[in-house]
Amino acid sequence: MLRPVSSAADRSPAPRLAAPVVNAVVLRVTERLETLLWRRSRPPTEACWSVPGGFVRQGESLEGAMRRHLAGKVGVTDVGHLEQLDSRSADTHPELWLLDVSYLALIPRGAEPQLPRDTEWHPVDGLPTVAFGHGYAIERAHERLRGKLSYSNAAFALAPPRFALRELAAVYEAVLGYAVDPTNLGRVLGRDGLIAPTGAQRRAGSSGGRPAAEFAFTRRELVVSRPLAAFKPRD
Repeated sequence: MLRPVSSAADRSPAPRLAAPVVNAVVLRVTERLETLLWRRSRPPTEACWSVPGGFVRQGESLEGAMRRHLAGKVGVTDVGHLEQLDSRSADTHPELWLLDVSYLALIPRGAEPQLPRDTEWHPVDGLPTVAFGHGYAIERAHERLRGKLSYSNAAFALAPPRFALRELAAVYEAVLGYAVDPTNLGRVLGRDGLIAPTGAQRRAGSSGGRPAAEFAFTRRELVVSRPLAAFKPRD
């Protein structure tokens, strides 16, 4: 019986299959959209930054591992929303074939995690060099979030618990990259039952004017409300 001829590449040892690796694109809104990165200290990526993450332990769920790494490595425990972004194979380890599972993590305004000294917030539109190709994951997370704002209440995970419409519009503007009319935004979200007035009012500013009504999201979990809708820039 003839046997197939194998090449040298076929005879080379195959990389060992490792446990999955989870990584999080952590996003928040201040005056701009920012992501959380930590500076690597080991070669060959000691000059790069990285999204937080690590290996999954035996018997541990992917989400459980992600929350453990966020809390233990970068001090993030107050996560407004966490969802799986994508999964792909990776050859970033010299001996292991990895399954890299990326997550999107949204941090509400006002949450201030105690960051380690090697960890900093960076503007999404001005990233440093990011290791392991995770710059692509940050771009993908930004696009996912932009889409979710047009058909869901995803902004609940970025906004403070109570807000004026102008404050909520600023969250949308930071993510979408264009001006959003607060009155129209409130009308759309109110009609969909996603926000409601609290009955309270904000104090008028130093320039006077009418006190702003205070609102809150009706649900503190993701709700899909307008699958075909999209916010568009004003002419």
